[in-house]
Amino acid sequence: MKKIIILSLFAALAMSCEVAKPASLGSKDPKKADSLAAELAEVKSVLSYVLERGMNSSFEQVKKELESANTVWDLEINESPSTGSPNAKIVIVEFTEFQCPYCSRIAPLLDSLTRTYPDKIRLVYKNFPLSFHAAAPAAAAAAIAAEKQGKFWEYRWALAPHFQSLNDSTFIAIAEQVGLNIEQFKKEMVLDKEKQEIIDRDMKLGMKVGVQGTPNFYVNGKRQDRFSSATVDQLLKELY
Repeated sequence: MKKIIILSLFAALAMSCEVAKPASLGSKDPKKADSLAAELAEVKSVLSYVLERGMNSSFEQVKKELESANTVWDLEINESPSTGSPNAKIVIVEFTEFQCPYCSRIAPLLDSLTRTYPDKIRLVYKNFPLSFHAAAPAAAAAAIAAEKQGKFWEYRWALAPHFQSLNDSTFIAIAEQVGLNIEQFKKEMVLDKEKQEIIDRDMKLGMKVGVQGTPNFYVNGKRQDRFSSATVDQLLKELY
């Protein structure tokens, strides 16, 4: 399948090049030359995108994927828990959940980055519980309850390793670990209408901007398919 995709991309490239016959290249029409250059650049960009990711999609599908990757989204960050300076030049928005093993695995890196660069990085949390992770919504509700006591991030980092044992006993144990008022927490950890609306709001936004799995990262509004510490290191060099 991948070979077919690449061949189709080369065919598209060839079709674009077909326009550039010797007579056309000698033309003094700048608009025509600019249009040709734009077509070639687009095809090369899509081809590079496919070769880099090994995607099994049609040319048009990959083209749409690339356009989405280059879109700068308004992610409504002020409505969600965040850590780091509001004036940070690097804003990382994470669509995530607590039952996802990959989210659990990357949590220590995110914690480390925000502790190391508190003035340069702002991390924003968005709920995106996957449909096949039945315990994820309840865990999200527990984290929202911790937020009501001003300890969302302490709770978030402490709960992250427990993705395989998400239940009320675990939620309460972590609440005790981070020093929450337990009686208040027990009352507020319930997945009620208010908390479900917060989760649904984040989910709706995530689907709008193309989130399909977790964790999914957007850095300064742009989706990052391969988020890592190297991604942040490069931005730190560019922006600071």
